[in-house]
Amino acid sequence: MKYNWQQADWPNFQYSTEEVEDLLYDYSQRTGKINGILEGLPEETKSEAIIELLVSEALKTSEIEGEYLSRKDVMSSIKKNLGLKTDIISKDKTAEGISELMIDAQKTFKEDLTKENLFSWHKLLMKGNPKIQAGQWRTHEEPMQVISGAMGKEKIHYEAPPSKIVAKEMKRFIQWFNQTARGGEMEIKKPILRAAIAHLYFETIHPFEDGNGRIGRAISEKALSQYMDRPVLLSLSKAMEGKKKNYYAALQLAQRSNEITQWINYFVKTTISAQIDAESLIEFTLKKTKFFDRNKHQLNQRQEKAIRRMLKSGPKGFDGGMNARKYVSLNKTSKPTATRDLQDLCDKGILTKEGGGRSTSYYINGFK
Repeated sequence: MKYNWQQADWPNFQYSTEEVEDLLYDYSQRTGKINGILEGLPEETKSEAIIELLVSEALKTSEIEGEYLSRKDVMSSIKKNLGLKTDIISKDKTAEGISELMIDAQKTFKEDLTKENLFSWHKLLMKGNPKIQAGQWRTHEEPMQVISGAMGKEKIHYEAPPSKIVAKEMKRFIQWFNQTARGGEMEIKKPILRAAIAHLYFETIHPFEDGNGRIGRAISEKALSQYMDRPVLLSLSKAMEGKKKNYYAALQLAQRSNEITQWINYFVKTTISAQIDAESLIEFTLKKTKFFDRNKHQLNQRQEKAIRRMLKSGPKGFDGGMNARKYVSLNKTSKPTATRDLQDLCDKGILTKEGGGRSTSYYINGFK
């Protein structure tokens, strides 16, 4: 079987957008809506929403590759790189590297893509992996393969172009990326289409020894940002990681032919899903700010700590709600104090109580 890069029409991708035309329009509408919401946010609230989206992207882009980072470490590194105060100093080089990559991608989205840019990203990404030769195209002679299965029963899902032609292929990719940008001589008018092709094109070449998926997703977000003329506020990685098998299946299928309609359909739907999630997070952040503005004088220190912990879980809420046991553990207080504090919050209409006895749970009004 020949892979797409081995075929005569490589890399002249062909596709139809008939199935996703309505979604392409939906993307434009949602982009305008998110811009409108952001412009109306107080600066502190806007900053909080942006940080949450960056943290989500940094965590999920690593989780797709089977690497699980500490949220605290990533949050600390992102705040540090944004010049914001943080109480926690991260010592995790991997978390530090992916965070620096996310911030650099945000700051440099307007710039053309260059080899030096990609090498810099790769060095950042490999901070916690000294065994990898960072900041250069792969050079090993053995095939770069995506394999699954036990030893002796391996199944080859994909084989990338040999290392000896990677430099030539990447030179052509970088030229294509810059020429298809807004105002370029080969401009692709619809940003999701360019982002979809860019990701597939880059992943097919697989130019680095490791980290290709994470850099490929950063390239897609750069493509979306360039069209909007501001850093894109969504997490493609979170949407992809939620259905990781679908992502790999769509990518594997697309690497068998240069007719990529099914890949385009997958990528457009995934991007819309990421937009919806980002919109939900931004609205949640605003709702949270209004909540504390309204109730800040009604909460004692313990109550505020508990509410903030509940809201830290995001739009989907605190798993299982709050209860007296969790409240005692969080505040290092007695059970009678916890029960009294929780009842006080119910009396004030801030919490609602569900169940009874040991099964009693408390939820924040308007957030469940």
